[in-house]
Amino acid sequence: MERKPNLLLVDGMALLFRSFFATAVTGQFMKNSKGIPTNAIQGFMRHLFYSLENIDPSHLAICWDMGSKTFRNDMFAGYKANRSAPPEELIPQFDLVKEVVEAFSLTNHGLVGYEADDCIGTIAKKMKEDTKVTVLTGDRDLLQLLDDNIEVRILQKGFGNYKTYTEALFVEELGITPKQFIDVKALMGDTSDGYPGVRGIGEKTAIKLMKEYGTIEELLLNMEKLTPGQRKKIEEDLDMLHLSRKLAEINCEVPISFNLESTIRMQIPRTFLEIIEELELKTIRRHLLQTNWIEQMELA
Repeated sequence: MERKPNLLLVDGMALLFRSFFATAVTGQFMKNSKGIPTNAIQGFMRHLFYSLENIDPSHLAICWDMGSKTFRNDMFAGYKANRSAPPEELIPQFDLVKEVVEAFSLTNHGLVGYEADDCIGTIAKKMKEDTKVTVLTGDRDLLQLLDDNIEVRILQKGFGNYKTYTEALFVEELGITPKQFIDVKALMGDTSDGYPGVRGIGEKTAIKLMKEYGTIEELLLNMEKLTPGQRKKIEEDLDMLHLSRKLAEINCEVPISFNLESTIRMQIPRTFLEIIEELELKTIRRHLLQTNWIEQMELA
């Protein structure tokens, strides 16, 4: 029986930022002889290597944010406004990592005005009938995408360590569905993304309310059943609740073009070896030497 394709969608921004800050705290920027910091790129590629070894996908695509402003900023000026500018050592690595990805015969995907999450969601929902989809990220927001043919692997500490969520595991662990997770986020807000939700309602209460009422719409129809404190908080932040719901939901209708054939996992080309030598990516070369991948390239 022919194996069903497994498409691995990688949240490029999550892996790159995680890789940068893992070493930046100790000042290990791994600059090459040209003075270019490479710590984020090298960590990113190591995460990618381990995912190839552990997941063994037949197809692979990397998704990126394309600029800091998206349609959510038009909806709410405070969206991610609390985030500081990227560190100067990270900025040159944004473009370089995409060059390294392309040299590895992988495809970069993104669309101005949308987040990587939206591109991942759109591609995952579009392809789930024809392929098994695995999302690799460090961002729990992507758990809302879970369904029968979509799993999400959340990066844990170190390389090659993931918590793998299926829809069934998510429901078992939280007692709500992935779709209800959007309403939970709307109620509790998200401090990292800068939207407040309903002030005074935390995750525990939000999950409890969704278990009882199922949706925000049903919750609002049963306000008289809530405690006076809960009712007052929701009534005072009703507009923000509705806005937070829109901000929390991943847009799975992004007008991004995607061709599955272009994401087939290929033999590692010599161009990849050339670029890691040019950029002096010693950690990546060492990893390749510890596997048989260098040998495979020499034979290709």
